[in-house]
Amino acid sequence: MEKLLIVLFSSCLYLTTIAQTIVSTTPQNKKIFLEEFTGSGCSACPSGHAIAKSIKDANPGNAFIINIHTGSYATPSGDNPDFRSPFGPAIAGQANLAGYPSGTVNRGVFAGISPMNPGGTALGRESWSNASNRIKQEPSYVNLAATATINVVSRLLTVHVEGYYTGNSPVATNNLNVVINQNNSLGPQSAGNAGNNYNHQHRLVHMITDQWGESITTTKTGTFVDRTFTYTIPALYNNVPADIANLEVLAFIAEGNQKIISGNEAPITFTGLATKDVKFIGIKPILAQCNNSLNPSITIQNNGQTALTSLPITYNINSLNNQVYNWTGNLTTLQKATFTIPNITYNALENNTFNINVPADGDITNNNGSINFKKAALGTNNVTLSFTINTDPQETSWNIKNSVGAIIASGGDYGPDVSLVEKTLTLPSSDCYSFNIFDSFGDGIGTNSVTIKDSNGAILFFNDTNYGYGMSDYFKVSTVLATNTFDSSTKLKLYPNPSTGIVKIASENEVQVRIIDLLGKVVYINNNTTNNSNMDLSNLSKGIYLVKITGENINSTEKLILK
Repeated sequence: MEKLLIVLFSSCLYLTTIAQTIVSTTPQNKKIFLEEFTGSGCSACPSGHAIAKSIKDANPGNAFIINIHTGSYATPSGDNPDFRSPFGPAIAGQANLAGYPSGTVNRGVFAGISPMNPGGTALGRESWSNASNRIKQEPSYVNLAATATINVVSRLLTVHVEGYYTGNSPVATNNLNVVINQNNSLGPQSAGNAGNNYNHQHRLVHMITDQWGESITTTKTGTFVDRTFTYTIPALYNNVPADIANLEVLAFIAEGNQKIISGNEAPITFTGLATKDVKFIGIKPILAQCNNSLNPSITIQNNGQTALTSLPITYNINSLNNQVYNWTGNLTTLQKATFTIPNITYNALENNTFNINVPADGDITNNNGSINFKKAALGTNNVTLSFTINTDPQETSWNIKNSVGAIIASGGDYGPDVSLVEKTLTLPSSDCYSFNIFDSFGDGIGTNSVTIKDSNGAILFFNDTNYGYGMSDYFKVSTVLATNTFDSSTKLKLYPNPSTGIVKIASENEVQVRIIDLLGKVVYINNNTTNNSNMDLSNLSKGIYLVKITGENINSTEKLILK
């Protein structure tokens, strides 16, 4: 009988061993789980994000971050993205959250480290590193490993989790949690110095095992846990796109709602892909252009199973003069690349379109795209800026910069009695200027308009939408336009105007003609232009020029448009 029992016991050990496939059975120390409470309206939170990143970077494979957007600082304003999840309030509540940024390290209490609120587990950011260093030195009674697969067509996520108890848990029931985070979510962040393009990382979007996890009721030494979860990833979380390429899956085991013992990240494998598929993602918004040249920035993604190392990209502006840029790199499945197309020269219209196309592949529906952009408005150098301010005037500031980035004019720090800003400026030279307006809280000016007009009433900048944390655009001015001395009594006429290249002057006298571009460079001179004689300007680029006409009793400047 004794021999038979030994055989049966050995068989049980053998079955346990062969069932385990990815989890280690060797005792390990705990892994760090930092749950950080944050929000895009929190000005101190970027420093918390940096501390969390430093902890993760210092402990590769052993430290994991869950950024939980919750509370008043996470409430979006206007059209800003909503990064909250339905799980955040309860997690913050049981941590006794008292301020931002704060976070729990394995939802634990640490001797000598005071929580932000007595009786809670939420710690100030200055305590996270100390608590993390303690956690990683503590032995764990359970190991955990996980893998994940996502079918990119059906968006079905399958998560396989294995746990192995190398010791006894002090409680009869543990909870297994499976978490989905999303990385690289661009959005506003107070004090993030990136406007609406702050890169939010490790953002909690869903918990597959619900709020507090799925029960494990056998928690003794030698217990093997083997569970599989399936979940269809929606297209959106709170109207924010769920980007499969930027998801991460974490799993951890906790004692009830608190005290995370250990866990791990689940590497993701993607299925359902074509062998070759390049997806055009987008083009960086193009502001109004002052010049007839452009360097657009584009993003592509490898949606195929085969690594992408080279790609011919065809592009043009206004469907003219196709050009090819040969991109090279190394993109594995679902990786993205952002790069700048070499300088393109073109004939600027009032409204323009940049078009791009990549070669046909496994999915031809995602191989092309376009973006519209305008030619910068032209006006005199005497301008008036006007806008109304929302109920928090101290949040609004603005500046105007010249073409080399020097600030020419600025304003801000408005008092509570200011509701309307009107400022008249004389810009110092013919140049391309950028107008930049900011709102430190991120709620813009709502539907109230921001306008810049020149002395002739031409609109150089206009916006009547919520611009969040800020917006910019370019406009162009000429000091020559502001000093036009044309006198109709000279019986002088420049025609046709606009012109396609051949221009005449109707004049009673012989005149000298100088044609000047808007940067002040003389591009054409004719010293003896007579009545109705032709001037061939077809070699000049399309655009606006100043024509200086001098002669007996004549001294005038006119605007000429070549189209």
